[in-house]
Amino acid sequence: MPEVTISIGGRQFSVACQEGEEHYLHTAAKMLDDEAQVLSDQVGRMPEARMLLMAGLMLADKTASFEDKVAEVQAQLEEREAELEGLRTMGAPEPERIEVPVVPRAVHETLAELAARAEALAADVEEKAG
Repeated sequence: MPEVTISIGGRQFSVACQEGEEHYLHTAAKMLDDEAQVLSDQVGRMPEARMLLMAGLMLADKTASFEDKVAEVQAQLEEREAELEGLRTMGAPEPERIEVPVVPRAVHETLAELAARAEALAADVEEKAG
């Protein structure tokens, strides 16, 4: 079992850990040291046990906050998954019937007559102008 020396709050500690876990121990020690440094900057020197207790409580508070956020995001994800599953099982919507109005035959005839008159007028204007 490897022995690792870590520094927390300017104090050295020798800690044993499982083989291959050294990196995780150093990472955890760094987090605890960061919190201890905040305490040291705010309060100054304090007894080792109190410093470790307060730094641990600060990390626990952060962890609890993250756990709450994770639970909230997990609940939102579950809602979205349920909504998505509902949409999948609903199937495709029925096609909507759209009726297009038919233009009456009389309107076609009237438009054709107007076009013929316009062409005749245009021909007369060209003949008189030319």
